[in-house]
Amino acid sequence: MSRLFLLLFCTIFAASVATAQKKGTAGEVRQTVYFIGEDEAEYEKLVQKYNTMLFEVCNNNMELAYDNWAIMMKDLEDYSNKQNIDLKGVKLWFNVFWDKDGTIDFIAFYPKPNSKNMNYELVKTMLEGFVSTYQSTLKHSARFSHYGSVAFPVFSRSVIGPEK
Repeated sequence: MSRLFLLLFCTIFAASVATAQKKGTAGEVRQTVYFIGEDEAEYEKLVQKYNTMLFEVCNNNMELAYDNWAIMMKDLEDYSNKQNIDLKGVKLWFNVFWDKDGTIDFIAFYPKPNSKNMNYELVKTMLEGFVSTYQSTLKHSARFSHYGSVAFPVFSRSVIGPEK
């Protein structure tokens, strides 16, 4: 019985590692989610490679860019709830790097000093699952990114409806 449990655990662990990584060039495997400051060289490459900003993808419309960001953060919050991870009180610096088709290639994040204290390795693992499943409605001719902050729970006009 314990061998079966060990085999099952190893299989699940291997599957989660496989979905949490992306292939780079020449067979190299890279993380999709990491802490800001964890790999500065890779982060700088991403900033240069994904140099089109979300604002530009949204036709330089600040409200549209903010609404798209807020919707994604709400989707992230919903995903975390399904994973039984309570993000209420969590505040993060967040940098998202999207491919042209609206899928997320990478997320870099770091907790703010006034964020709720929790296991951020668990948040990192949850974000890896989110990256593997999330699809934005935004598409663009170039890869794009956005650097911002988020505080959970998410309250925004796009989530709670327009102002009256």
